[in-house]
Formats: sequence, structure tokens, C-alpha cells
Amino acid sequence: MDSLAAAPGTGPATSPLPVLRNPRRAATFKDLPSDRTLVMGILNVTPDSFSDGGQHASTDVAVAAGLRMFYAGADIIDVGGESTRPGAVEVGVEEELKRVLPVIAALVKAGALVSIDTTHAATAAAALDAGATIINDVSGLTLEPEMAELVARSKAPYVLTHRRGNANTMDSLAEYGNVAEEVVAELAGLRDKLYAAGVAPEQIILDPGLGFSKNEEQNWEVLRNLDALQGMGHKVLVAASRKRFLGSLLTVAGKAAPPAERDSATAAVTAISASRGAWAVRVHDVGPSLDAVKVAARMMPAPAGKN
Repeated sequence: MDSLAAAPGTGPATSPLPVLRNPRRAATFKDLPSDRTLVMGILNVTPDSFSDGGQHASTDVAVAAGLRMFYAGADIIDVGGESTRPGAVEVGVEEELKRVLPVIAALVKAGALVSIDTTHAATAAAALDAGATIINDVSGLTLEPEMAELVARSKAPYVLTHRRGNANTMDSLAEYGNVAEEVVAELAGLRDKLYAAGVAPEQIILDPGLGFSKNEEQNWEVLRNLDALQGMGHKVLVAASRKRFLGSLLTVAGKAAPPAERDSATAAVTAISASRGAWAVRVHDVGPSLDAVKVAARMMPAPAGKN
């Protein structure tokens, strides 16, 4: 077991940065559990993310937070250096790399499997070079051609997310006749672009893009129709954690629940998603969702011949 030491002058509970003495073998995609839904921990190295902006803005604090998630049982740590919330200010690639690369390198050294949360091919390429394994791209219909080429060339697993427009325009584009059908159709169109670039089907992971260019009821409708997404034949990632539609559901006295008070509802979505076969959930609070996926896995019917 690796040895962790608190920073000088601090107790173990308050140490800003556990120090890894003996690096672990870097995790691989093939190491991930296959008997339950996976838990992807969210690590925003940003000053302006909707839930935890500024909490992990420095490298040391971000690494410490990522290690806490890793040792709490997160299967994947998703590192992002640019907020994608509605109205967020776009960050240049140089600044994005400055934020994420040292964090990725430290977490990989600790043995964590890391995904890079970015819409930029240049950032994704540098993150892979730093040891990241998965590209998590929420660009949706604004997919960079260079990103498709990178995914094909690197053979990295790739999260293909549904989104219309960008952070400044997506809320105005939430117009659908049948949201579930249109999400599937638009993801299929993006998938065709990936195929044309040489991306293999097994690399693709689908994310319906909850909270991206969808209003409250549309998010629930997408969740009700996860089977339609499963029918596309790829792994499915559900990323509902602390999003606005959960806050609206938990409104008390006319006031929506703030992000930090949405974790119980997030864990409920995790349990439902896991019971319906989601490959992974992306969450801020790892512990409750890890418990939820384990319960869901235990509730699954036993294989034929076993009871």
C-alpha cells in the first residue's frame, strides 16, 4: 500500500496535499470494474464552475481533492480546466493546459485513471500525453474536426455528449419536438462524423447532455428514455450531478436547492441510472453514488444457474 504523509504542521484531516511516496502503476481502461456501473468523480480546476468553482483552483488543492476521490473509490477522475455552465467565459487552451496538466500528472502518478474534460483537441492531446486515458468532450454539435482525428489516431475512449451551441447560446436552443428522439438522432449524426474520421465503435461513450440545451422537463424526459440511448449500442454515461433541474425539483418556499444540497437527489439518479444499465455516472460526491451503484448491482438478477 502506498504511504501518504500530511504536509508539515498539519493533521491528516486538514492536509491540503497528501504526498505520494511510492507511485502506483498507472490504471488502464481495461482495469475498470465490469460488474457494476462506474463512478466518475468531477474535479473542476476552475474559478467559475457552477457547483464548486474556485474550490480547487490551485494545483495542490486540486490534486488533494482528486486523491480524496480516488481513495474514496472513484473509478475515474474527470479533470476539467474550463467551465461549461451556461454563460461561462471561454478559456484559452494555454490557460486550460496550465490548470489541468500538473493535476493530471500527479493523479496518474498516484495510480488513478484520469479523463480530460475539454472541448479542445489541443488540450485533449496534451492531456493524453500527460497520462490521461479518456477524452470527455461536451462540445456536441460544435465538435472540432481535429478532435475526431485525435480520437481516431489515439484510439482513446471518447465521451460524445449531446449539446447544441456553446455555453452562451445553448439555453436558447432548447427547442424540440421529441427531445429523446432528437438527442439520439443528433448523436447519431455526430457518431457518423467520428466513424468517417476512423474512430472505432468501441471507443465511443454516449452522454445525453443533461443540462446542456435542455430545460428542466426535457432533462427528465431524456432520463426516462435512457433505453433509446442504450439502443445505439454504446456505453452510456449519465452526468446529472447537482444540475439545475435537480435544484428545481427540490425547491422549498419558492427557492431552488443550491448545488451543494443536491447530492441526495444525485445519488437517486445514480441508482436509477445504474439499475437501467448505465456504464458510468459522473458525480461531485463519490461516496453516496458508489454506494448506490453497488446496491443496484446487487439487485440485478443473478446469472442463469446461480441463486
